[in-house]
Amino acid sequence: MKLNNNDEQHKVVSLLGKNVVKATVFIVVSLFILGYLHFNDSADFKLITKINVPKFPNQCGAVQNQSHQVHVSQNLASRLNLNRSKQTTCPSYFRWIHEDLRPWKATGITRDMVEKAGRTAHFRLVIHGGKAYVKRYKKSIQTRADFTLWGILQLLRWYPGRLPDLELMFDADDRPIVRSDDFKGQNMDPPPLFRYCSDDASLDIVFPDWSFWGWAEINIEPWGKSLEAIKKGNNITQWKDRVAYAYWKGNPDVDPGRKDLLKCNVSEHEDWNTRLYIQDWDKESKEGFKNSNLENQCTHRYKIYIEGWAWSVSEKYIMACDSMTLYVKPRFYDFYIRGMMPLQHYWPIRDDSKCTSLKFAVHWGNTHVDKAREIGEVGSRFIREEVNMKYVYDYMFHLLNEYAKLLKFKPEFPSDAEEITPDSMGCPATERWRDFMAESMVISPSEELPCEMLPPYDRLALKEVLEKKANLTRQVELWEDQYFHDLTNKP
Repeated sequence: MKLNNNDEQHKVVSLLGKNVVKATVFIVVSLFILGYLHFNDSADFKLITKINVPKFPNQCGAVQNQSHQVHVSQNLASRLNLNRSKQTTCPSYFRWIHEDLRPWKATGITRDMVEKAGRTAHFRLVIHGGKAYVKRYKKSIQTRADFTLWGILQLLRWYPGRLPDLELMFDADDRPIVRSDDFKGQNMDPPPLFRYCSDDASLDIVFPDWSFWGWAEINIEPWGKSLEAIKKGNNITQWKDRVAYAYWKGNPDVDPGRKDLLKCNVSEHEDWNTRLYIQDWDKESKEGFKNSNLENQCTHRYKIYIEGWAWSVSEKYIMACDSMTLYVKPRFYDFYIRGMMPLQHYWPIRDDSKCTSLKFAVHWGNTHVDKAREIGEVGSRFIREEVNMKYVYDYMFHLLNEYAKLLKFKPEFPSDAEEITPDSMGCPATERWRDFMAESMVISPSEELPCEMLPPYDRLALKEVLEKKANLTRQVELWEDQYFHDLTNKP
């Protein structure tokens, strides 16, 4: 039977409607798969389905198993792989991972080496099948160990299924103890011991410190939230309107170097261009920490960083302030400072002549305002962009992966080790400790790949980096010497 024009139009519209529906369904399904496809390093692909669950600690029992994984075929994954976003390159300081692990590159790491590291360790960590198991040996200062373990749990949630099985020892005290001189000659098997800082004479393996997930004892919030607060604080007082002196506030009792710094405070006899204040944490705790908000301390053009008993947690908060950081010559290093350069990210200060060095630094900054502001801003940008939580987790991820490659034994968790989970750690916590765990908890896996790891330095390139840093520091010292020479001989 012949169709009239109306029938033909109805048929065309009907066919178009069906095609639109099919296309829409295809697009939605494709976007779903693309949005939640998880790629791991061995090219196995897993589909991550997110489940919205009330954030911890509202439902303690609902914290675990917030997402489940569904395997998809290799062929489908390979096709979809073409559409994933470009992988970023890791910041330059990641290259120091290779240097920190170099002592074991030739020999690998045996079980006996790991057991030797347990002599001073606070805990043994075993990652097995994507789960974390811990054997505790002693209590750490405050809750350092707990928040370090909490951070490792968040890493496992950020990159689920990506970390290999491994076993390590962690010392949560301040100063490094694996002295390189003790492992020369025939005694060539240093214990691989993780901690928060090291120095040029030690072999301790540097790992991000606990405060990235919060320092509850002194009310310093997790790094992500602190960084946002400091960023807002930076906007309260513009650089040109800031106090044109060097500012420091801290506890001088933890190290003689800090007590020496206090001699540089302004007095009726001398003005070293500094404004130094003692931080009484006991008093602050009783008064509710109302005078210790980090975001309210970005009011000076220059801020002083000085170590405590070892490296100081205060480093990242000071350097995030857009002020030019006056960095007193350190003995220790953490995981990221080795990627920073004098006169680019900070201004170096002598440790054996602090007062004169600080006086000149402020004078130089106030007579080279644009350059001083630039150093402050570049240093702060480094902290914001290259030491944000994404890169903290990426550093942990790559460090643990490279470490696991060196293991010459199959990791096994002791029979008396406990499995740790967000529930087992978070639910018993109270007050700020619980709040900070909640604030820093990873709710869903990362939708980005870990950054691409940089290759190791060759010996010449590493030498050039170290020489450049030393030469820039020396240049500042020469300027300082010349300044005081001219001042002394002024007619």
